[in-house]
Amino acid sequence: MPLIQWSPEYSVKVGEIDQQHQKLITMINELNDAMMKGKGKDLLSKIIDGLISYTQAHFSKEELYFDKYKYPDAAAHKEEHAAFVKKVSEFRDGFQKNSMNLTINVMDFLSDWLKKHICGTDKKYSDFFNKNGLK
Repeated sequence: MPLIQWSPEYSVKVGEIDQQHQKLITMINELNDAMMKGKGKDLLSKIIDGLISYTQAHFSKEELYFDKYKYPDAAAHKEEHAAFVKKVSEFRDGFQKNSMNLTINVMDFLSDWLKKHICGTDKKYSDFFNKNGLK
């Protein structure tokens, strides 16, 4: 059973972005499943690589829309994206150095990101994007 199931509470009411967020939830669930089987560290490299790809595709798409529609809170939002990218880079470095507790730290970070960023910061642009015809 997945740790996190997609539900309307996670939706930002923009289909393309919701699909990308669902991919992040899939990664969280894959890592959680592996951890429950004692194999979290075995999957961690794949998850970190997936996060790097995710950030490149997802953040560039959101930021393209911020610029296109002149989203008023774009600067602060982009700063959160930059902090995420920095953290994922730190995870990559930690993995290469065989850091202790890295799998748990990644899981905690992603769960926190889901709650605070997607359900908080991202939700703020839902109505703005919808009013500009993005659904």
